[in-house]
Amino acid sequence: MDLRDLYRDVIVDHNRAPRNFRRLTPSDREADGFNALCGDKLTVQLTLDGDRLREVTFTGSGCAISVASASLMTERVVGLTVAEANLLVAKLQSVLTGAAVGDPAALGKLAALVGVREFPARVKCATLAWHTLAAALDGAVQSVSTE
Repeated sequence: MDLRDLYRDVIVDHNRAPRNFRRLTPSDREADGFNALCGDKLTVQLTLDGDRLREVTFTGSGCAISVASASLMTERVVGLTVAEANLLVAKLQSVLTGAAVGDPAALGKLAALVGVREFPARVKCATLAWHTLAAALDGAVQSVSTE
């Protein structure tokens, strides 16, 4: 199986059966995100245990890449500290925009998102959940937009 096929399969799987797709009540923090380009809307909610992410969920609607990215994100960041999660947000953003190079395999399952680099308009779809997570971690009150 080609690596691209494997990545595509991960995106399809997480879109069809998104992990942690539900309201989290109660939550310690939450943020709303919106991609004006294609209409994706997400809410990310989280609970903390000290400064570690104990649980992260999302709700909303979006394209396959947006939903898959949010699903992958919720699985990946649980257990990280707020600082580690913010670092991962920055790293993923850098990789997806092409600002950083390196072995995508180092990202684990998140490497499935690297293919969007070939489609610049889709980078916003893949990063929406991550920007929204960063806003929730920062305690932002206003909605996050990819614009």
